[in-house]
Amino acid sequence: MLIRPHRFHGYNSLRGVYGRGQTVRAALLSLKYFNRGGDRPYRAAVVVSRKVNKSAVVRNRIRRRIYEIIRQQDRQLPPGLDLVFTAFGDELASLEPKRLEGVVAGLLQKAAQATGSQESDGPRDIVKPKGN
Repeated sequence: MLIRPHRFHGYNSLRGVYGRGQTVRAALLSLKYFNRGGDRPYRAAVVVSRKVNKSAVVRNRIRRRIYEIIRQQDRQLPPGLDLVFTAFGDELASLEPKRLEGVVAGLLQKAAQATGSQESDGPRDIVKPKGN
């Protein structure tokens, strides 16, 4: 489980990510992310609907496995980033750990690259030469 500052609190905070965030997708999992900026800690949520599997045990197993991978990647996640993982298949419950870790790490890497390119295009990174 993630520590309290890295969790979402309330439905409206997730609504903001769904409304303004961008999506990267793998076969069984998608990641919706939004950069809030600032020095606030990242926040993460894992959504597994009943369409994935009727059993709460299986849904919770998927959720716990993804949370654990996020927790292990804690130091590499930039501050101010909101992450919402959405599961699409119950195969995630029985997927081998290295493969699941690779899927989650790949999505996080795509999000970090896209977030980094958005920040570098901003007006604050433009340096004007002196004297001209």
